[in-house]
Amino acid sequence: MVILDPATGATVGTVPMTTAAELDRQVAAARRAGPVWARTSAVERAAALRAAAASLREHAGELAELNERETGRPRAEAAEGVVAGAATLEQYAELGPLHRGHTLHGDHDATDLMVWEPRGVVAALTPWNDPVAVSCGLLGAALVTGNTAVYKPSERAPHTGARLGELLAAELPADVLRIAQGDGRIGAHLAAHPDVAVVAHVGSTDAGRSIARNTATTGAKALLENGGNDAMIVDAGVDPVWAAGQAALGAFANSGQICVSVERIFVHRDVAEPFLSALATEAQAWRTAPLVDRRHRDQVHAQVRDAVERGAEPLTGAMLPEGEGAHYPATVLAHCDPGMRVMREETFGPVAPVRVVSTFDQALAEAAADEYGLAACVLTPSMANAQRAWRELPVGTVKINAVFGGAPGGAAHPRRASGSGFGYGPELLDEMTQMKVVHLRPAPTA
Repeated sequence: MVILDPATGATVGTVPMTTAAELDRQVAAARRAGPVWARTSAVERAAALRAAAASLREHAGELAELNERETGRPRAEAAEGVVAGAATLEQYAELGPLHRGHTLHGDHDATDLMVWEPRGVVAALTPWNDPVAVSCGLLGAALVTGNTAVYKPSERAPHTGARLGELLAAELPADVLRIAQGDGRIGAHLAAHPDVAVVAHVGSTDAGRSIARNTATTGAKALLENGGNDAMIVDAGVDPVWAAGQAALGAFANSGQICVSVERIFVHRDVAEPFLSALATEAQAWRTAPLVDRRHRDQVHAQVRDAVERGAEPLTGAMLPEGEGAHYPATVLAHCDPGMRVMREETFGPVAPVRVVSTFDQALAEAAADEYGLAACVLTPSMANAQRAWRELPVGTVKINAVFGGAPGGAAHPRRASGSGFGYGPELLDEMTQMKVVHLRPAPTA
């Protein structure tokens, strides 16, 4: 695989793909290492994660540079992702030894338990847009609970993934963590492997659906965070300039390449005009990083072009820039309607499509009329509308009056086309383990 710098088009490096036969050997090695790692005390496993977190912090600059060169993510933001990944490992180092089962109350002369056990080999298939933080979440939860793992980073960020895997594996016994490289074909082979017990995937909805079909046959646990088409509702009565700042942050941060980026905006007609004006001003001042590659940029621009052909008005951007690389400008589209691709599909680029609505009820209804169910954001001064929003929006995460943020330990739970299973938080430990019920009664005496 040849990786190009999306800012300049220059070659970053070449990474050899793992063959199917090599991948089979990696899964077999991880499986053989499993029993010893599972018997290792939770405290020792946690200590390995703490050491790995310290190593990530020590090499944050190196990882951030690799991330920037491969995906175009600004180095400062990439470094924040490394620090977030280290913090996640430390969080699971704390939570792992506390993960416990239950004592059941049965007969007086018997002991009844429900205990958690590791599932086995975890296949971790991770994305390019936040490669360190996301990988640390899945791998940290898998490893601290006694599983072994085969880790395949995205083919768009293989150098970052390889270096991250090396740093983690250096703190673990041999073969507890193996690293594979390759495109979707290698990912599909790993996800369908009969000796894989969990397939943890963060990526596209199409890939997630394919994984779900495979695991229905193999019996593996599917843990999926897939595409999103997150809505933002801007209610009447909010400060339109503040709301525009929130919308710009949600739509343009990391060039819109965040799982929970704002993808659709529904603004109340009472504040629509000043909101659109302020959002256009924000977009013109926003310096976007390049998209991950030109193939992805072409997909983003195709959605924008479809919207303009159907009557959307571009207030900013909407043009392919000249020159090398995969740059795309922050784009604001007014007069959008639900039939446009940019409103129906995940764009994953710096595009803010805006639809004006007459009532909060209309905004809620149209925001909910979507196949995805990852997250949503509502900006409103009304406590009643805030309560309605978090109760009625059919998504895993609802943010009120803040486009990003949340307390540590929050466990996202995507719905519908966005996936299934918990991500992050203590609940992810449950996903990585399986329950065993034990009934222990003494044998009768002779």
